[in-house]
Amino acid sequence: MISDPSPQPHRFHDGGTDTEPPDPDAEPRIVLERDVQGERELFRMLRRIGYRDEEYGELLVPADLDSFRTDLTSVPTLFTWLVPKTGNHLVPALLHDGLVDPTGQQYVGPPIDRPDADRILRRAMRDTHVGLVRRWLMWSAVTLATIHVGTPSWSRLRHLCYVLAADGTLALIAALGTVATLDLVDVVDWLPWMGERPWWLELVGGLAGAVVIPLLLGLLWGRFAVAGAITGIALAVLLHVTVLLAAVTVLYQAAERLARRTPLAAAVAGAVVVLSCAVLTTLLVAAS
Repeated sequence: MISDPSPQPHRFHDGGTDTEPPDPDAEPRIVLERDVQGERELFRMLRRIGYRDEEYGELLVPADLDSFRTDLTSVPTLFTWLVPKTGNHLVPALLHDGLVDPTGQQYVGPPIDRPDADRILRRAMRDTHVGLVRRWLMWSAVTLATIHVGTPSWSRLRHLCYVLAADGTLALIAALGTVATLDLVDVVDWLPWMGERPWWLELVGGLAGAVVIPLLLGLLWGRFAVAGAITGIALAVLLHVTVLLAAVTVLYQAAERLARRTPLAAAVAGAVVVLSCAVLTTLLVAAS
């Protein structure tokens, strides 16, 4: 069940450095050094973060300041409008990066498996005043990553079941969203919750289905049912926005690549696009 205890920002504190001890009474200090590796922009933390978790006690991240690297909040470019790279969630995100580091040696504290690290992230975001919706969205996203990465405590069969449930339900939701779009524009009439109705009733029915269907499919995620429901609803509601942003991103990247490799061709292509738009606008105005 989703609960919302009061934030406790004092749980975070300055974790010190290799020469300075942690200071439980000082606020965390985020000091980063940029480290570009190829096309990846990573950051080295120059000071540790301390966090007193209500279940696992004192945690320090990272254990090794020299080797630890982070990409800050791990958010795909398409979704940075929803969850930016920085904000109130940055400190919890850095903490989480240390807890789930593949080496398993980038935090100081008791043994923590990945699902529990995800729950720590959620609690930590509460303590830094991250909004309720955003922190549950972020927790669901990292839970999906955990399902794919797995944890040593899972058998191969359990891991496979989790992956199939997660990927299968999300694929089904995406397919239903596509069919719902076709239903809305009267290309098909396959979804009973939309049917042959006025467009606004079909739209309402589609939105209702975008909530109810993922809620039911989320049950297939087992212990991660809440994450399944949240992820499914987010996918269903944001499907069209995501597709549109993906298309714009592809066009932008293609334009950048063309401009970098063949500037003249890019200039010609730009001129053709502008001229075509001008002609089309003129024709539409004349026809109105």
